[in-house]
Amino acid sequence: MLKSIAKASLLAAALALPLSVPSAQAEEMKDFKVCWSIYVGWMPWGYLQDSGIMKKWADKYGIDVEIVQINDYVESINQYTAGEYDGCSMTNMDALSIPAGGGVDTTALIVGDYSNGNDGIILKDKTDLADIKGQSVNLVELSVSHYLLARALDTVGLSEKDLTVVNTSDADMIAAYATPDVTSVVTWNPLLSEIEAQPNATKVFDSAGIPGEIIDVMMVNTGTLADNPDFGKALVGAWYELMAVISSDSDAGIEARTAMAEASGTDLAGYDAQLATTKMFYTPADAAEFTKSAELPETMKFVAEFLFDKGILGEGAPSPEFVGVSFADGSVYGDQNNVKLRFDPAFMQMAADGGL
Repeated sequence: MLKSIAKASLLAAALALPLSVPSAQAEEMKDFKVCWSIYVGWMPWGYLQDSGIMKKWADKYGIDVEIVQINDYVESINQYTAGEYDGCSMTNMDALSIPAGGGVDTTALIVGDYSNGNDGIILKDKTDLADIKGQSVNLVELSVSHYLLARALDTVGLSEKDLTVVNTSDADMIAAYATPDVTSVVTWNPLLSEIEAQPNATKVFDSAGIPGEIIDVMMVNTGTLADNPDFGKALVGAWYELMAVISSDSDAGIEARTAMAEASGTDLAGYDAQLATTKMFYTPADAAEFTKSAELPETMKFVAEFLFDKGILGEGAPSPEFVGVSFADGSVYGDQNNVKLRFDPAFMQMAADGGL
């Protein structure tokens, strides 16, 4: 079975940055660590380490950057939140609920992609989303799958009270679908594609219906970035050098995507199929433009409301606006005195402008 992506969101125990943030625990450093986990849009991080591209950019700035794969997605975020890593790949939702909700000031350094069909809802022997009413729905509870379900139900006038959510590990999802009792699942690739291939399976909704809402990001500690801008420059420079390679069908591009496919448990065709349902921002200009978009604050409002409704927006959060989220135009959603998540395109824009 293909390696699964543990994309669950559970409550866990600078340069031109427009961030006036305290960095009492940050300092000028030379050695940095970032972590990542298996997902189509994050496979480049492993390749950056293995290919030497990361080392080349770190050497340029006189620093050392180690990129570490962690097999458990939630554990990777928990370790970042605990200060074991200076950066970590995660979704916008998980960044808000875990590090930001836990008080760790976090900046979106590289907005890498958004899910554009990589997450979906599958019904067994039914062909319409409205048929989900009254069913038990298997998904990783409090994950982006749970969020996708809530957003999908809105489109057909239903809510979670119209069905029963069954918390199911992503590792068990394919086996669960094979049992007679399971009639509906919400999951992500590569599991989604494998289940959809079953003759009785119909994908009735996917993340292409909510474009730009499930966002995959390299998040970094705000204080560390502010005190060590070369850390940000090295990561961004290495990332976009590789993006230029993998977005091409050159020999180097095919070689890189093949290596990433094998590392994720599939082949080149399978990996390319997953990329097709991922809106990758292959250029820093595109990533910066998305980060500056007027839609992003509205997306984060949706996300904050979902997290608050599920009780996972920080311990004792009194409202969806408990955690402040700042944006490129200086606006803040939520508490301006408790800004802990920052969407700042400064380093991506620097790369777009040739400033690295």
